[in-house]
Amino acid sequence: MGHGWEGVVLKLFRGKDFVFTVTGAEQVTERYRRVHFTDGGLLQAVGYHPTMWVRLWFDKAGKPHQRAYTLVDPDLEAGTFSLEFALHDGCASNWSRTAKAGDTIEATLQGTGFEVPDPLPPRMLVIGDPASLPAINSLLSLAPKLPATIFFETTHDSDLELPLRLDPERHDLRTVSRQDDQLVTEVKATLPALIEDPASTFVWVACDTKTTRRLTSYLLKELSLPKDRIRALGYWRAA
Repeated sequence: MGHGWEGVVLKLFRGKDFVFTVTGAEQVTERYRRVHFTDGGLLQAVGYHPTMWVRLWFDKAGKPHQRAYTLVDPDLEAGTFSLEFALHDGCASNWSRTAKAGDTIEATLQGTGFEVPDPLPPRMLVIGDPASLPAINSLLSLAPKLPATIFFETTHDSDLELPLRLDPERHDLRTVSRQDDQLVTEVKATLPALIEDPASTFVWVACDTKTTRRLTSYLLKELSLPKDRIRALGYWRAA
């Protein structure tokens, strides 16, 4: 399958192409699915960093369509990893629902990156939702002894069953329903008390694009956090 104009652009920006092979899949909740892969040489070629993501290519009514997914439990020696899909109506979710051992899918690596905050903050502040769950888990494993407060937006009851890899002694989870701007309201009400020194704070935000932009603006303009102490990326667009 050709990748259309998006593929051409990614090539110009030195995107690297790979083919992944499905080795199995499991239904985590009714709205969340994990698919296991061999990596087609990806990990040996480029290594791994926390929150690392790849673009998968799907067929959408005969046209190429790409979506980004975060690597879960990568094993560099074995050349394996998993990807997790928050299920809804769409070609990526539909593909994951029927994926079985032996299936292949094309992927492009381009645009991913992560720098460990230096200095490390006294407490990591994380804001996300089911779409960014794999990246949240990789952040929590980056410095497992570092305290963290996680604001996690939920839409369905089953989101409360998702496998957040929490240490109850160090991680404070605050679930917020995706209704009436509750996430933004909760963050604005809570975050100032958790920030002692803006220069040593680290906030990671990955929600829908609109929410991510609003929270990033709040962190910069109202809380005066330095740009290099914020990592923000819109993971999806609300309809």
